[in-house]
Amino acid sequence: MTRIACRQLAPELGAVDANVRMTTAAIRESVAAGAQLVVLPELIVSGYMFTSADEARTAAITPEHPVFAAWSDAVRGVGGVVVGGFAELGDDGLVYNSAAVVDGSGVLAVYRKVHLWDKEKLSFTPGFVPPPVVETPVGRLGILVCFDLEFPEMTRSLALRGAELLVVPTNWPLETVPEGERVPEVTVGMAAAYSNRVGIACCDRTGIERGQDWNGASCIINEQGWVIANVDADGVATADLDLQLSRDKSLSAMVDFFGDRRPELYGAVTAPKA
Repeated sequence: MTRIACRQLAPELGAVDANVRMTTAAIRESVAAGAQLVVLPELIVSGYMFTSADEARTAAITPEHPVFAAWSDAVRGVGGVVVGGFAELGDDGLVYNSAAVVDGSGVLAVYRKVHLWDKEKLSFTPGFVPPPVVETPVGRLGILVCFDLEFPEMTRSLALRGAELLVVPTNWPLETVPEGERVPEVTVGMAAAYSNRVGIACCDRTGIERGQDWNGASCIINEQGWVIANVDADGVATADLDLQLSRDKSLSAMVDFFGDRRPELYGAVTAPKA
């Protein structure tokens, strides 16, 4: 079993040093409580509501920044892993909305968000490399960022490549939801988990930033598509999940979500856009 903790935090826009201290303390708290995988929100090191690439660049860092050494140190003694978002300054001078995967040895992988949401396109450059499946001490993690989750091609491709858990740092803008319903992003996550037989951990944020509030809908979904953890009063969603269960794609002796696929009929899904 892997204990997962999604830490729903409120970054301070542009205040990298303060956000480094906050995130490192949160990781240490979760590790002390038994977490082996700590998930942080999208852009947790920088904040989110930038208005231009020039402004985002003032809070952008590289994967060599000391924050990742601090995260690594926080999980080194327990063989743990951290996944969290940051504004990345690329070698090309562009700014990306990225997520880092960190263990006790350092940065294992960096993923640049492919599908930018709305006005993110004013501040960030979209990634151009498929999301990674990362071998970590806790299992094979597939990494997405926020809006990526809403493209079924992304979740399916990660599951087909052997991901045992999809990890999704998010910033979900506040939505009005009919009584008794979940926010759409969680419903999408449940459907993706069910149809791919893979667990999903989504870490949302909190705190109003430049007038924008958030859903605060962090959750952990098991490989059967059920939400098994929401945030508690402290803003933490915690659950124990057996990641090896995601290896079995069968629903019954005669139903297999991957074995029953007919990819020769799905060409339109990956055809270039007009």
